[in-house]
Amino acid sequence: MSPVHVVYAHPDPGSFTREVLDAFVGGLSSYTVSDLYGSGFQPVLSATEYARPASAPVPSDVAAEHKLLDAAEVWAFVYPVWWADCPAMLKGWFDRVWTVGWAYKPGWGRVARRAVVLCTAGHTVAELEKSGVHQAMRTTMVDDRIGARASSSDFVVLGGSVLAGSDPAGWASMKAAHLAGVAELARSL
Repeated sequence: MSPVHVVYAHPDPGSFTREVLDAFVGGLSSYTVSDLYGSGFQPVLSATEYARPASAPVPSDVAAEHKLLDAAEVWAFVYPVWWADCPAMLKGWFDRVWTVGWAYKPGWGRVARRAVVLCTAGHTVAELEKSGVHQAMRTTMVDDRIGARASSSDFVVLGGSVLAGSDPAGWASMKAAHLAGVAELARSL
């Protein structure tokens, strides 16, 4: 059994988001990762998939994702915030993997013990809260996409990377604190 399954969505292996993934899995004892960009996951829901009855089989790549999620107690999502949401690659993953009969009625019954959302952002949480974007992102990801599919959910925004250009020392300190916090969160799972 794999207690934590991580769905990771970032195209750049040298990104801060990748550092977050590495810090997170570094704090876990057992995990699997779906690297959506690295694996070339197909995010586009076809008309055939959309029209699939709940009793019909899902495509093999979707079935593989279901198997990984079913084997995990905790689901984690690691991605950057782009235009107040996740990358289209991850949105497409939800479109294809949250299938009828698996993620919603009829026949739905899979509930993870916990879901953890770790998203990197240019702006700090305070700035995102001030604009209302933080709550909108949380509502979309935690209340809608995850919803009752997990018994509890954490929504963690690791913001402030815009400081890298104007305040490199400030960003370095903030980044180190973010990575330490992510590793600590992983150890607590």
